[in-house]
Amino acid sequence: MTGERMEPAARAEHGAAPRAEHGAALLAEPADGQRVEHGAGPRAVAIAPSVLREMNQRLLLDQLFADGPATRPQLAKQSGLSLPTVIAALADLENADLVRPAGRSVTAQGRPATRYEANPGAGHVVGVDVGRDRLRVAVADLAGTQLGQLDLRNTARTSAALVERIVEAVAAAARVAEIDPADVTHAVIGSPGVYDSARGRVLYAANLPGWQRVGLAETLGQQLGTSLTVDNDANLAALGEHAYGAGRHSGHFVYAHVDTGVGIGMILDGRLYQGFSGAAGEVGYLPLAPADAAAASEGAGRKRTLGMLEEYLSTAAVVRYAREAGMAGCRTPEGLFASARSGDQRAERVVEQVAGHLARLVASVAAFLDPELIVLGGGIGRHLDLLERPTRAALGRLTPMTPQLVVGALGADAVVRGALATGVQRAREIVFAGRTARAS
Repeated sequence: MTGERMEPAARAEHGAAPRAEHGAALLAEPADGQRVEHGAGPRAVAIAPSVLREMNQRLLLDQLFADGPATRPQLAKQSGLSLPTVIAALADLENADLVRPAGRSVTAQGRPATRYEANPGAGHVVGVDVGRDRLRVAVADLAGTQLGQLDLRNTARTSAALVERIVEAVAAAARVAEIDPADVTHAVIGSPGVYDSARGRVLYAANLPGWQRVGLAETLGQQLGTSLTVDNDANLAALGEHAYGAGRHSGHFVYAHVDTGVGIGMILDGRLYQGFSGAAGEVGYLPLAPADAAAASEGAGRKRTLGMLEEYLSTAAVVRYAREAGMAGCRTPEGLFASARSGDQRAERVVEQVAGHLARLVASVAAFLDPELIVLGGGIGRHLDLLERPTRAALGRLTPMTPQLVVGALGADAVVRGALATGVQRAREIVFAGRTARAS
């Protein structure tokens, strides 16, 4: 993946600042001390010269990141800004080391003109996918070009050990990317559960021991030495698939992560939907176990840590089904699906059992959200080639709805790709604010 250019993160529509609308008020730089009316009529807003200059600078910087190098006349034409305004804004950006000359090109009039490009090395972002057994870490520059990636075992079994392991992994990934860890502008952590920003803790992450401790995110940010975003792993995977993968051409789809835990990320009308408290998509808690199993479940009134569906559709559940079927040596879902592909009838029966539980999830998602498609990922979900036929059969007994099912295009990298997409946009905002303030 090293060296791959990613699309601008703003297109992921998550965490992006509102982009300046350019119109009449942005066509010229006002004289010092003047205020410009932006808009017309009773809703007109007075914009100070300093704010207008910043809007113009940000507009041009976003344009260079999105469309690549351009001359000053080209930028003026594309942005709607006057050429003098473009010249002034580019000078400010170059002084802040946010843009730089990128060679020269010949104009239609036959004269050479300097081309400018955004400086991708002005900041860096790191994305971390925290799983119970693995840590995936990737580093990108401000253009979204991935510079390095690592996939490491997660040996931590306490929150303190996990923080230490993440910090070590980020430092190692930075070395692979050939940057100083201190040059990381922003980090995005993808984790099971829901981040409670008020208390700095992750809720509903039962598969990560100690990860729900209050103040853990603050501790992690301090040890990383950078600003930090914590988000649900299924949400980030949905953003990754939306920006670069199977959901790229869909504004209304669901990403279903079926692995150690079960969760969904929802892209509705082209935007990530997280619900009132951020817990939308925690479908592992759906009461969708078989009727007899639900009746025999843990006693009424006992607080559950794992969701009912998650007890029947997860890595641990698949291994349990395999052993109950006489496959004592099966230790992972990968082993089960490999056996099914080789024609082991016991494994095939287990696959049908898993598909029955998956069908209940798919039927529920289809009934509530009516998505254009459901993208499946995770250690179980990505085996759609084996699961689709029995899942379709079970769906036929549950619902008349027949949603389109596809396997995710990004595989195990979906979460880190979504983390980078989110982080690149935030890092650009941080770098722009910091460097333009220093340069002014």
